[in-house]
Amino acid sequence: MNLSLKTGLHWAGTGLGLAGIVFVGIRLYLYSGDLDFQRFGFGAWIVFLTLAFIYGCANFLLAAAWWNILNMLQVRADISWSIRTYGVSQLAKYIPGNIFQFAGRQALGVASDLPGWALAKSVFWELALISLAGSLFACLAAPSVIPELAVFWAAIIFLCIIFIASAGIKYIFGVSAAKAFGLYLFFLFVSGMVFVGTLLVVSGGENISLAFIVLCGSSYILAWLAGLVTPGAPAGMGVREVVILFLLGAQLAEADLLLAVLLNRIITVAGDAGFFSWASLTGSLTHGKD
Repeated sequence: MNLSLKTGLHWAGTGLGLAGIVFVGIRLYLYSGDLDFQRFGFGAWIVFLTLAFIYGCANFLLAAAWWNILNMLQVRADISWSIRTYGVSQLAKYIPGNIFQFAGRQALGVASDLPGWALAKSVFWELALISLAGSLFACLAAPSVIPELAVFWAAIIFLCIIFIASAGIKYIFGVSAAKAFGLYLFFLFVSGMVFVGTLLVVSGGENISLAFIVLCGSSYILAWLAGLVTPGAPAGMGVREVVILFLLGAQLAEADLLLAVLLNRIITVAGDAGFFSWASLTGSLTHGKD
């Protein structure tokens, strides 16, 4: 590939990531006016920072899943390059349009001499597998709609469906696809628990049961999925929050739920920004192949 074209693509991909920072800053500014920060003490802020760190680390799961998808598509990419590229491009999801993280990865990948067709196909597989993984968590939220269904049995059904889905994906599409699916499930689980952790701090942990934790975590994941599949919503902003308020509005005081939703958004944005910073400061993005 022409050297100047490769350089241009590299800067285009990186530029989309940097543009994401601008939108992150704007969103944080908008959210900050709706939060009563004085309500929380030093210990609460330590918890929030810890949750942001956990969420940032969970991005490695997404990057590893993308690397496995590339393997499934017969693209032998270097795993460290894949993780850094995913991190650099990921913040662009906050740009209105909800597609620029994929465009950034495409540009960086082509600049590193990876086949453009495979990079484009990886977007389809990423969205398909993570959407399937997210939809399965509806089983855990089912007891809120079907009171006769105990949380224990909902969890058993959930695990059985995961086993069947994983086995089917492995049989039809191969081991790499099954690994990516498992990584997406783990990422969503961590995301749900980060939201639950935020909610526990905001509510003071009162009247919290295992069933309530399962409901809140699974509701968050379903809201996350709704934001993902909504065209044009940057990182699901607005859509995710509305769905959470709808699913959990009857379970919690509205003021606490709204505060938890806004804080969780800041926590996840901070985690994404931390992952972006790590990816930007480590290694090179110019060599994609093993």
